[in-house]
Amino acid sequence: MPKQSDVLAADFLVKIAEEFGTPVYIYHAEKIKTQYEKLQKAFHKADTRFFYACKALTNINILKYVNSIGCGLDTVSIQEVQLGLKAGFDPKNIIFTPNCVDLQEIIAAKDLGVIINIDNLSILEQFGNKFGGSYPISIRLNPHIMAGGNFKISTGHIDSKFGISIHQMRHIERIINSTKLKVTGLHMHTGSEIKDVDVFLRGVEVMLEMVQHFPDLESIDLGSGFKVAYQQGDPETDIDLLGRKLSEAFNTFAKTYVRPLQLWFEPGKFLVSQCGYFVVKANVIKQTTANVFVGVNSGFNHLIRPMFYDAFHLIRNISNPKGTERIYTVVGNICETDTFGWDRKINEVREGDYLVFYNAGAYGFEMSSNFNSRLKPAEVLVKEGKPHLIRRRDTLEDLLKNQIELQ
Repeated sequence: MPKQSDVLAADFLVKIAEEFGTPVYIYHAEKIKTQYEKLQKAFHKADTRFFYACKALTNINILKYVNSIGCGLDTVSIQEVQLGLKAGFDPKNIIFTPNCVDLQEIIAAKDLGVIINIDNLSILEQFGNKFGGSYPISIRLNPHIMAGGNFKISTGHIDSKFGISIHQMRHIERIINSTKLKVTGLHMHTGSEIKDVDVFLRGVEVMLEMVQHFPDLESIDLGSGFKVAYQQGDPETDIDLLGRKLSEAFNTFAKTYVRPLQLWFEPGKFLVSQCGYFVVKANVIKQTTANVFVGVNSGFNHLIRPMFYDAFHLIRNISNPKGTERIYTVVGNICETDTFGWDRKINEVREGDYLVFYNAGAYGFEMSSNFNSRLKPAEVLVKEGKPHLIRRRDTLEDLLKNQIELQ
């Protein structure tokens, strides 16, 4: 059994790999709770709610656990809404913030009773014309703030497809006045992996300037984007400092507003990234004129972040943790370039050893595919020291189940 701490021990990960096979995603439930409690503590001086951005990881057991600790749910598709309801979330604790969907998906969310967040003028007008003020909504604004770890995860800049520009307030007001829409929330999200607390402060300044146009607000939602560390010494968002500064700014403003306001956030990666471990097996050690490759039994079909975002994941040999450090390039078994990490110092790797990728809880399995007709891996949840299989690995039948053979 592992110690009840934030980190699962290497020997325990090996036991899970031996029991359930590899590749395997492993999640630590109590780490999710620890991260949630960090946020609650940091923002305890303001009336604050948190909604888990479940696009990071939607396994039904993760959703049930998040619901059990009192966190709400942030969704971006009607299917995520349905998963949240199936996991037991109250519709009033689910935010639906889609992008580039048609009105029918918005109506489907309305019929399920969840909080709807609209991010473009066309849908805002269509919804208002159809329902008026009978169903209150939130509006996602684009604050024109460049933020995030890289351009691909920046969502609040001037060229972003997300949100309605703050410079289109006249259009928003025209629609609200003509359709009698009731707007009870304002939302923004500038990007992911934001290290600078001042970015959030600039965002809240913009939002508070916009509040004057909306007399019926109940919440201001600042999205998320909290940065977590991927290796020792890695910069991360100072959650305590952020909580202190944002709470002060928000509370000062809230006293002047006509009704009580809540501050909302939608953490995804912050809650589940560090809870996740991805364990693979070393298939081959291949030396070339320039590199020593460790080829593993996985690829970007299972963990695409290093190839898609140039994301860093710490890789360790959990079968030989005291071996002599050597320099390896870790690659996958996909018939494309799928490099997980160049020139990494790793304890000597032998064919058959298990390697673990840390910080694999967010956008790991969730972005996986069956490319090369490879099978998706299993998922295991460690809760109260005991591992539970929460998704069996794919079989060939899974690849074929939706295909229709012509006779």
